[in-house]
Amino acid sequence: MMDVFVAADNIVSPLGATAVANYEQVRRGVSGIRLQPEGYFGAVIAEEDLNAWTAPYQLNGYTKFEQLLILSVQDALSHTGISLRDERTAFIVSTTKGNIALLEQGAAAGPLPLQLFATADRVAAYFGSANKPLVISNACISGLLAILIGQRMIRAGQYDHAVICGADVLTKFVLSGFQSFLAVSDKPCKPFDAARNGITLGEGAATVIITKDRTSLKGNTAVRLGEGASSNDANHISGPSRTGAELSAAITTALWQSGLRPEDMGFVSAHGTATLYNDEMEAKAFHLSGLQQVPVNSLKGYYGHTLGAAGLIEAIIGMRGMMENVVIPTAGFSTSGVSVPLKLSNVPEQRQMAHYLKTTSGFGGCNAAMVFSKMNV
Repeated sequence: MMDVFVAADNIVSPLGATAVANYEQVRRGVSGIRLQPEGYFGAVIAEEDLNAWTAPYQLNGYTKFEQLLILSVQDALSHTGISLRDERTAFIVSTTKGNIALLEQGAAAGPLPLQLFATADRVAAYFGSANKPLVISNACISGLLAILIGQRMIRAGQYDHAVICGADVLTKFVLSGFQSFLAVSDKPCKPFDAARNGITLGEGAATVIITKDRTSLKGNTAVRLGEGASSNDANHISGPSRTGAELSAAITTALWQSGLRPEDMGFVSAHGTATLYNDEMEAKAFHLSGLQQVPVNSLKGYYGHTLGAAGLIEAIIGMRGMMENVVIPTAGFSTSGVSVPLKLSNVPEQRQMAHYLKTTSGFGGCNAAMVFSKMNV
């Protein structure tokens, strides 16, 4: 199949406004999770940071959600010669809640868009996009699924490049929803740990620019997208599969189509939300997929759960870890609390690797898995 490469990336989060800054913070073990004034733990971008980051741009009138997307896309584009004004460049936006904060603002919000397609159009217009944006909103697999869809669109000959961005904002609406499930931890989350008791929420944005054009790549080594797949549990609207078979199906399909074996993976970047059921389901899925001896990590202890941005943020950190041959530790992990053995650690591990696997899962039983590989340019 046609090779598709990563040309540039960006992360905007409490840990910084570039992918480099974010990776350096995570590599040092720094978490963006803090106790918030309202009494819950969350990874929230400080208002003064957002103001400083947006100062060089004309972003008055844009919501926080839109500002995060624009900042992320702007930085990623600045590292390439790719333009959204080019008809051969697709624009894909992933999110679960978009401008949902407007509900809390009520009439004071004015006529700003609440529909996902409308806010995506506003961001696309900022960049003069030649193409109407495609919105991917499939719970918490949205970001990773957007990369997979962008890859398929390029392979189908529709586009030469794709700018894939995603964001979500931590709002009262989102927080109250997870609180209604009694799923929010009263301390920073502890993925896969025996003492885990729920998620920590976060906010942020990320962008991955992909291309079929090798001349758009910089350096001697690049990231090539491997194969990906999605599946559905068909189990429950909010409860994941009890066997992990469905996520395992996506994983084994991604590996098989990539021509790789489980032991070829340098590590697995798991969804790892730190809820009892999600972590157990993922552990079973990894076991069914033959990944028992492959290191596994979760990045939720650094970023919290960023919903529609999670797959993108975590894929980028994973790519950078792969390029440096390092497995990022799972912040908050101490003692395994899942029923099958996994290689989990709270310290970094140096490990030669050429590939890694990213997985995501979400409400409605959706799952996605994708392989990322190193390639000499």
